[in-house]
Amino acid sequence: MALTQMALDSLDFDATVALAELVAPHVDILEIGTPCIKHNGIKLLETLKAKFPNNLILVDLKTMDAGEYESEPFYKAGADICTVLGASGIATIKGVIAAAKKYGKEVQVDMINVADKESLAKEAVAAGAQIIGVHTGLDAQAAGHTPFADLAAIAALNTGAKISVAGGVKASTAQQVKDAGAAIIVAGAAIYGAADPAASAAEITAIAH
Repeated sequence: MALTQMALDSLDFDATVALAELVAPHVDILEIGTPCIKHNGIKLLETLKAKFPNNLILVDLKTMDAGEYESEPFYKAGADICTVLGASGIATIKGVIAAAKKYGKEVQVDMINVADKESLAKEAVAAGAQIIGVHTGLDAQAAGHTPFADLAAIAALNTGAKISVAGGVKASTAQQVKDAGAAIIVAGAAIYGAADPAASAAEITAIAH
């Protein structure tokens, strides 16, 4: 069984909460996307945590420096998972891990634009990271890239950490992503761009589960 994660990417506070109300019953993790959290701040996290206690909340901070200092307020406010960029280096990653440990929460290391993903994944998991994020960004997707090669390489390491996969995943590819080793399947546009976001979320979650 894999979990599903819905990326909330709108800058509009009320639209984000409204979309979350539609999809929350049909996904496991609500992700506050990077532009969304930068624009709306910790108040949005607190609102979603209060409204949707049955969902895990991931805050996609993409921390690049000051790992513990930046992430701790979000863990304290209720984030279950925060992300740190693998490109930040192991010292920053360890800072986010330290903050997560204080609150009994999890860390996802985002492998976007990391050259040696395998080495960093092993180092991050050894340091205490629970989730490795295989992430094909929007710009890379536009250039025709997919997450499958990176997913296969990380899965082959057998680190014991969960692997999260994001980057153009939709219902037609969710089974392939799951079979390739993903423990968390992230969908954004496939859900919020659908005519019926709740139905799309439910379809992807049925495949994941």
